[in-house]
Amino acid sequence: MSLQQQLVEQLSALSPLHLEVINESAHHGGYFPGKESHFKVIIVSDAFEHLRLVQKHQKVYSCTQNLLAAHGGPIHALAIHAYSQTQWKGDVPLSPECAHAKK
Repeated sequence: MSLQQQLVEQLSALSPLHLEVINESAHHGGYFPGKESHFKVIIVSDAFEHLRLVQKHQKVYSCTQNLLAAHGGPIHALAIHAYSQTQWKGDVPLSPECAHAKK
């Protein structure tokens, strides 16, 4: 199972109303076909209602920590965009350019 699929599976614990897991590895230095190291998550869940940004991120980290490099996993970077249903406007934030990506 790909890391992207594992992220989707693990984040399903938050009962998302909307979930996108985007593999952004190709936009980063050291990329080769099939590499999975950088992801962006857009998740909308009632579990985020009335939470501050850091608390939303903590919920996502608690579901995915076994996949993150800080805990010995293979994912180097996880950009999190977490919204409650009332906060979600349907916009997907752009990711910044990686300074080490091939131009």
